[in-house]
Amino acid sequence: MTMKRIVVKIGSSLLTNKNGGLSESKLNEHADALAYLKKQGYEVILISSGAVAAGFSELGYPSRPVTLAGKQATAAVGQGLLVQAYTETLKAHGIVAAQLLLTRKIFGNEAQYGNVYNTLTELLKRSVLPIINENDSVAVDELTFGDNDMLSALVSGLVHADFLIMLTDINGLYESNPQTNPTAKRYDFLPSITEDLFNHTKNDSGSKFGTGGMTSKLSAAHTALSLGVHTFVGTGSGQEKLLDILNGKGDGTYIGDRKPHNLNKPKQWIALHSPISGKIEIDEGAELAIMSNGKSLLPAGIKAFEGMFDIGDVVEITNANKTVIGRGQVNYSSSDLNRIKGLASADAMVKTERNRPEAIHRDRLVLSLKEEKML
Repeated sequence: MTMKRIVVKIGSSLLTNKNGGLSESKLNEHADALAYLKKQGYEVILISSGAVAAGFSELGYPSRPVTLAGKQATAAVGQGLLVQAYTETLKAHGIVAAQLLLTRKIFGNEAQYGNVYNTLTELLKRSVLPIINENDSVAVDELTFGDNDMLSALVSGLVHADFLIMLTDINGLYESNPQTNPTAKRYDFLPSITEDLFNHTKNDSGSKFGTGGMTSKLSAAHTALSLGVHTFVGTGSGQEKLLDILNGKGDGTYIGDRKPHNLNKPKQWIALHSPISGKIEIDEGAELAIMSNGKSLLPAGIKAFEGMFDIGDVVEITNANKTVIGRGQVNYSSSDLNRIKGLASADAMVKTERNRPEAIHRDRLVLSLKEEKML
């Protein structure tokens, strides 16, 4: 069979006992299912929460700590215990596990982002099962993924996964909270993620032992689809549950009715992770060229810019109405751009002594569409 690459996200609520601590029996059941899927010839990456659940009792807390310092200290202890538990169960199946702890800051650095991709690619090549979690012990609020739902979507896109499975304690996405509305309708299939769906779930804050509610999963599924990855949100039991999901027999919601287009690694970084150093305003001709004809942005089409930036920085691109229509990585610094905006490429290259006819090459330019963010 053709090798397929699957990302599986398991939240804290599926790994905890009634007291909020780590349940070894639940973890072992998930690990058995991961091993079974891998033995069917799939490449598998696991995004797993549960570090705080695994660690709080070891530090003498009666329940999950509420302070930031307490959570980070607990995660530091619990992460090792969590991965050890997975490693031992997977080893019994003859599978080697690896750990990667990621932060938003790592994703925001293009070189480090590339290193994450290279590491994951090599691990999969060696038939290793990577286990990924956010590095909660060092992450700060303004530089976090928010929850592992979004992390799973971003990793899925990065590795060009064929499918993302987000396992949760609720069997799919509903039009309203089924825990408070027993008659709520479940969505068995969603062709896309709409604004109406977000409005239906905006008051959902997650389970007792996790941070990711239905709104979080919708956001993650939306991001995954925009990166070319179909998604399932739901539940299951037994060692064949993941294979059942891939075969269309899952107890939950399948999302995506078409083959989404893939963004390559550089464009994913530009679209989702790069810091923004400024803005470039372009004229109508340039807007038509890049939006409809897939062209690069030339100096001649640039009317004005904001900010100070260097070669290789990422800027937003706006049209004459000041609407952001994309972003891209510049071939010229702001000081050089000030000298060449509006000039023909030949004149711009002479004036700057740089052999780059494009201000932003199309391979480093990502468009923003109404229905999807930065594609």
